[in-house]
Parts: sequence; structure tokens; C-alpha cells
Amino acid sequence: MITLNTPIDMHLHLREGKMLRDVIPYTYNQFAAAVVMPNLVPPVDNIDRLLSYKDEILQNSKNFTPLMNLFMREYTKEELEVLKDEIFAIKLYPAGITTNSEEGVKSIENVYPVLEIMQELDIPLSVHGETNGFVLDREREFAVVYEKLACDFPNLKIIMEHISTYNLVELLDKYDNLYATITLHHLLLTLDDLIGGSLNPHNFCKPVVKTPKDRDALQKIVKSGHKKVMFGSDSAPHSIKNKLKGAAGLFSAPVILPALAEFFEGDVETFQKFISDNARENFDLNIPEREVVLVEEEYIAPQLVGEVKPMFAGRRFTYSVKNF
Repeated sequence: MITLNTPIDMHLHLREGKMLRDVIPYTYNQFAAAVVMPNLVPPVDNIDRLLSYKDEILQNSKNFTPLMNLFMREYTKEELEVLKDEIFAIKLYPAGITTNSEEGVKSIENVYPVLEIMQELDIPLSVHGETNGFVLDREREFAVVYEKLACDFPNLKIIMEHISTYNLVELLDKYDNLYATITLHHLLLTLDDLIGGSLNPHNFCKPVVKTPKDRDALQKIVKSGHKKVMFGSDSAPHSIKNKLKGAAGLFSAPVILPALAEFFEGDVETFQKFISDNARENFDLNIPEREVVLVEEEYIAPQLVGEVKPMFAGRRFTYSVKNF
């Protein structure tokens, strides 16, 4: 048996409406809290939209704290003073780089005044860090942007979301104000799982899964218990119809804790740091405590959740979540 104290998913997509209702039980059964992404249509970029979306999440969950992210735009100080107590962070998407990011940032320098205000108000910055270059180089190329932001705003906490390359791992020890989330799929998969045999569109995400060297660097830093590394699933449900049209995102929520329990191979202390303690300490998160228990009973990942095919559909795991 494995007992986890207050698991937190630091990067989650829930969508809205029926899809939200279908997928959210797989999160609140495993996590006490999650950081919810704002790239909806329209984006979550004002107080009314934020509160309405948060209410929808709360109405469809139990024993769960949604930590809301705001979509980056050119905010005024007055707007952010009103929003500060309702959000965890502001999410920067380069324009057009991923799902529903068309209204994202075209030039990072344009939001420097916002970053100044965020630094002053102690609001973290969350970043989808990719350029528009060759697909396998996009995240590596973004490293220089992270370095510039870290230097230009030394008191701003910056989260490099869903890192998937070894060079971003190396930045964590170089800059005090850089942190990282790591997903289940980048931790376990490589490009072979996407295109090594038959094309598997259900393993397609942005940033794409990378090389064994990149995956091994992620596994090494996670198993080291590095305090600046936190779990963020980037679980992103899409209907099978849209996945077959090329939508980017893996729906990993149904398998997260069973898969991580196998990954950590009995090292519960490091598992606890990755899934909760590091995030709570790094960002002073005040979340109602809740225990989540995994037992050594076979769990079979569902083949379908609503219209969505989960990651590892049909796979058998050694551990299951007790309250499933």
C-alpha cells in the first residue's frame, strides 16, 4: 500500500461542458488539487470568465481545489490586483503554438510591463516554451528565452511547463527562479511510441515526445528528488474524432498514479516529493490536506472515457487508487 499526502497536478486541461464532466472524476479521485489551464475558447482572461469556469469545476468535483491559471494578455496593474487572489499563475502561450493559443503572445517584449507587475505582486509565470522552429528543436531553442526572462525578472517565479529536453533540465540549477513541471508521457515515452511503428495519434502532444536521451534526463532528475521539479500531467482530452484529425494532447488522467507507482518502484519518499511536497514548498500552496491511497490490486486503464481514448488504454497496472 502507498499513501500519498495531498497529491497535486500542476498542469491540467479539463475543457468545459460534457467533456469536463466526463474527465474530471479521474482527477479528483487521484488529486487534492490541480492547476487548471486557461486555453479555452474564449480564453480565461478576465474575472467573470475565471469565476464562471472555476464554479463549473467546483460544481462537478468533490474534495478538490482548482488552482486557476489566467491566459496571458496585456493586463493593467488594476486588473491584476483584482485577479491576484483568484489565480495561481498567468500562462504565457506563444501565439499559435498549441491548442487554442491563437490569441497568445506574438512578442514576449510586449508583455514585459505585465511581467513587471507580476513580479511586484508575486504572481508566478507559467510558460509553454516552444519556438516556431523545426518541431524537434522548438523546446531546445526556447531555452534562450527562459534564460533571458530569468535574468530580466530575477524575482519572478517562472515555471517551464512540460519540459521534454535535457537542456532545459540543465537550466534548473543555473537560475534560482526557474522551476519545471514534467508529464507522465514525457517521463515514459519517446518518439518511437508516436511514430516508431504504426502512427499512434493518441501519443501526439506538444511538445512532442523526444529521444531516449531526453527521456532519460527527465527520469534521472525526477528520481533524484530535485526540489524544483514538480508533476504536471498536461492531461489534455480530445475526442477520438479530433485526435484522428491531428489534435495535440494526451489524456493521461486515468492512469497517472498507477503508472507513477510503478515508475518509482517503492521509493515513496521521492514519489511524495514529486507529486506534492515540491510544489507546496516552492509556491507556499495552502491546500486542504487529503490522503490518497494506492493498493496492490490490478487496475486496467479504461478503453474509453466519454469520447476520449486515454493514454495506455487497456493496460494492466499493479496498483489501483483505493477510492476509484
